[in-house]
Amino acid sequence: MKRTFFIATATAVVGCSTLVLLSFSSRSAHRGHLYCPVPSDNVADHEGCVFRTVYEGEGLDSNFVLSTPDLVFRSEERALDWLVRAQGGDGGFGAGTHARQDVIDPHAVQSDPATTAMVGMALLRMGNTPEKGRYSNVLNKLTDHLLITVEQADNAARNVTTLQGTQIQVKLGQNIDAALTAQFLSNLMGRMPCSHPKHDRWINALNKCVSIIQRSQNTDGSVQGDGWAGVLQSSFAASALESAKFQGAQVNDSALRKAQDFQKANFDVSSGSAVTERAAGITLYAVSGSTRNSAREAREVKDVMEKAKKDGKVAEAAPVSVDALEDAGYTRTDAERLNTAYQVYNSAKVQAQADNVVSGFGNNGGEEFLSFLQTGESLVIGKDNGWRNWYQQTTSRLVGIQNNDGSWNGHHCITSPVFCTATSLLILSVNNDIEQLLAQGSTVKR
Repeated sequence: MKRTFFIATATAVVGCSTLVLLSFSSRSAHRGHLYCPVPSDNVADHEGCVFRTVYEGEGLDSNFVLSTPDLVFRSEERALDWLVRAQGGDGGFGAGTHARQDVIDPHAVQSDPATTAMVGMALLRMGNTPEKGRYSNVLNKLTDHLLITVEQADNAARNVTTLQGTQIQVKLGQNIDAALTAQFLSNLMGRMPCSHPKHDRWINALNKCVSIIQRSQNTDGSVQGDGWAGVLQSSFAASALESAKFQGAQVNDSALRKAQDFQKANFDVSSGSAVTERAAGITLYAVSGSTRNSAREAREVKDVMEKAKKDGKVAEAAPVSVDALEDAGYTRTDAERLNTAYQVYNSAKVQAQADNVVSGFGNNGGEEFLSFLQTGESLVIGKDNGWRNWYQQTTSRLVGIQNNDGSWNGHHCITSPVFCTATSLLILSVNNDIEQLLAQGSTVKR
């Protein structure tokens, strides 16, 4: 997809100002909820660095924005206070080993990249960067720790760490650290100006993570080294490639397509059932991945169909179909692919929010929290108005099970309070990232 390399500063300032007025205006005195980037004067000096304004200059519908409820805000504050105290002396964060799940003291475990990346993404979403925000010092140390970890990794490796047996690896997959680290780096770069002196270091580390992810890909698009719920590892790897491509990293389009197709294949539209063989038999894990990795294409279909109907290429009452998409201008092959994505998204998102599916394993482990996160981000990327209802229901559920000390922990599999608290924060604060997520799913030509 072609990318542009210019933007009007005034548009960014006005857009971000409007967004702040529409959402979180009562909270702005407490912390910066929304990031308003500053365009670089020398974008061309940095390979792959593309400045983007609010929702690609399309504007942001105020009906899509949702303020943070008071109960959620207080929950976030308690969680942040607990989480930052869990940082290790090396700057990282750890979940501990699968063999010693009884060890819940965050300072009694070794830092691992997957958990560190999740904490980093939570801090970013809560308005921090390595240079600004209440916890900028925490994020700065965390970022340096991850960069050193990636830079020291073997160039022929299939993960960014030699650490083995962590809770996250055993339950999601042996190579999950690379996927989550890549996702963190993409999120970081999306919030920092292209002229930042560390930009080249970030993109080099991101490219290394991308190379590792692609090298560990199976022929069917999944990622090698499945854990108990390997479908989640593969889903986050696919999302990481999508985000990395958006930030200009060296992503192989074929690898990205295979990764996304694998996730879509985990849901059968005709029967309305999920393929759970690599999801530990849990429907939630499979359908959340299917929803997440079909969201952007589903949004493209919706946007294209709307335009085709306005232009008279497609009948006003025509449903989405392969023939309708061909009439809208797609080749037969692309029409078939996009129609599949659209149907998978719209069926899987319903299942992902059904009460009997949301229960997951029966109680909440880290895998459930990750699945909730995927569903919520999917609805925003897909520009789906149903995201507001999802947010209200899910945040209410999370606030109700928060521990007295401000943390969350899993009750099966991934039990780590650090990992579960970071993931819960990412869910609660997803409305802080409306701009970033909408832009990632934008169909505007760049």
